[in-house]
Amino acid sequence: MKRVLVFALAATALLSGVARAASVGLGFFAGASVPIVQDDQDKGSLWGFRAPVKLVPLFTVEPFFSSSGLGDKTIDIAPGISTTREGSDVTTFGANAMLTLGGPFSFYPYVGIGSAKFKRTGQDESFTSYHMGLGLGISPMPKLGVHLRGELQAAADGDVARKMVNITLGASYSIFSLP
Repeated sequence: MKRVLVFALAATALLSGVARAASVGLGFFAGASVPIVQDDQDKGSLWGFRAPVKLVPLFTVEPFFSSSGLGDKTIDIAPGISTTREGSDVTTFGANAMLTLGGPFSFYPYVGIGSAKFKRTGQDESFTSYHMGLGLGISPMPKLGVHLRGELQAAADGDVARKMVNITLGASYSIFSLP
């Protein structure tokens, strides 16, 4: 599966050059990651980098890297007996595809795919990670954008799945543009 992901990312990079990208940027983000239906982990912080490549006026491909540290969680095993589970460190990389609508104020849905690695004492697992969400962008000046996003991340491998809601705030700058 990792070979397929690497091939998809390489093809996206090559196709972006052929399609005469309108702009290529670099951005950073930070926020919170909240596990859904996971009794063994609590919410934690999230940060990462994005490299938006605007292919045509309404379509953007965005390779990304993110890292989050989910919080420790105390679990009641039996009445009067509890244990604390260490939160996972999650590293994710992949690419999002966005339908960008608007000008200085933009609203955009996006979907993505990637690879997520969950690591903590006794756990070292890799999953295919699926992303979908909505973003709101504001461009206070040319080439600079500020983005607020909410997304659902589902990391799955066979019958095992980990789901999180990620809320991020970030900024991006268009490094160069092509006519």
